[in-house]
Amino acid sequence: MRLPLTFKGRLLPVVYRPDPACSGAVVVELKALAGLTGTAAARLINYLKASGLAPGLLLNFGAGRLEFRRFIRSGGTKNSESWIPR
Repeated sequence: MRLPLTFKGRLLPVVYRPDPACSGAVVVELKALAGLTGTAAARLINYLKASGLAPGLLLNFGAGRLEFRRFIRSGGTKNSESWIPR
């Protein structure tokens, strides 16, 4: 899957190729780390903002057991939106 990227309302001349996305509606970021980090969460949030998709799922298979965090947009305007881990 290839998603167009925008910055400040302008289409960029590159595309984003995410880890598997479900029906083009959810960005799924796959990791194999000892534990989930703020960097991994920040990367997923950046992908969500750039792609314009709202829900995201961060999966980590590198820990002793599966770790996951789900992110959804928490209203607000484009400049004041926040991403809430659920």
